[in-house]
Order: sequence, then C-alpha cells, then structure tokens
Amino acid sequence: MSSAQPREAPPPRWREELDERLARVQPADTIRGLFIKGLMDAVRALGDEALVRRCIAEAGGEEQILDFFMYPLGVDLRLTYTAVGLLEARTGKGLDEVLELLGRQATADFLGSIVGRTLRMLAGSDPRRILNGLPSAYAVSVSFGEREVVWTGPRSAHLTMRREFLPTPFHEGTLRAVLESVNVRGRVQGRQLSLLDSEYEVSWE
Repeated sequence: MSSAQPREAPPPRWREELDERLARVQPADTIRGLFIKGLMDAVRALGDEALVRRCIAEAGGEEQILDFFMYPLGVDLRLTYTAVGLLEARTGKGLDEVLELLGRQATADFLGSIVGRTLRMLAGSDPRRILNGLPSAYAVSVSFGEREVVWTGPRSAHLTMRREFLPTPFHEGTLRAVLESVNVRGRVQGRQLSLLDSEYEVSWE
C-alpha cells in the first residue's frame, strides 16, 4: 500500500509574475542604474537597511549601482519582485498594493534626486508638461518599450505603454507620484491589456 506524496505548495504569485516577465526579456533590454537605486531607496523607506541587503542578496543584485550605467533589465525585475515578496511578508499587504507603494515611493525618491529635480524644473508646476515629457524621459532611461500620451481634455490624458515589464499597479503609483510632485490632486486608473501592455487614464482637478 503506497502512501500519498505530499503536494508541493504552489509558487507565490509574485514568483509566477517574475518568471513570466523574465521569459520575455531580451539581451538588449536595459535600464539605467538610477532607477534601480530609486527602487532600493523605496525598499529602505518602506522597510529598513537590513531589508535592502536581504533583497539584494536574494535577487543576486549588486551593492554598488552607478546612476547612468545601463544594467540588464532582469536585474531590475528580480530586485523589484524579490522586494515585493519580502514586503508582502513584512507588511501583510497584497501584491498589487505593495507594487503601487513601491512605484509611488521609487518615483518620489527619483524626483528628489539631482536628475529628477532637473526634470521637475523644466516642467515647472504644469502637469501637462511633465506628462508630455514622460515618453522622452523613458526613452533616455530604458532601451525597451513604447509610451504614448494622448490628451482627452484640458486636464485629462490617456497614456499607453507597450512592452513595459512592470505591471499596472507599479505604474499607477509612479503616475500618482508624478502628479503629487507638481502639487496636483489627481486620479489614475490603469488597465492591463496583456502581459506587457497597459493603459492609464490620468486626470486632475
């Protein structure tokens, strides 16, 4: 009489999402180090320094990240999703909520950096200018994807992202932080069109 074998626990949702996205990454897909540093600053703000070190160790990342060096996209994805897994366990929040928090905090930290302050100075306090500048900012910061902003009204826009590897909640947090940086109370609603494509309705008072 054979004994039943115990079933293996399914992988957590963040691990499944990471594996799906890593399978689509090409060798030419790269991202500037300043965004990876912004992510680690977000983990530090939401957790602590020990959590940052654990995240880097478990994701196989590097301790020293250079702002303008281009790193393989896989490094950023592994760090992001490892951070999500650790923060889920620490905060008790769900995957989407942690991703939104990371996107918001990482963008706020980036906008507070020298590069981010320069972008904000060029945009001034006009949300239209800062949103119009997003596709160009992405184009010089990452080697993958396409972003397009279409204005649907004086204070509303439709943003489309194609071949973008981080999911909708992360970018919802990013866009909210962008609006907050120019002291605007805004509304952001994202929708995942496919694994790597998404769209966002952005509006403000």
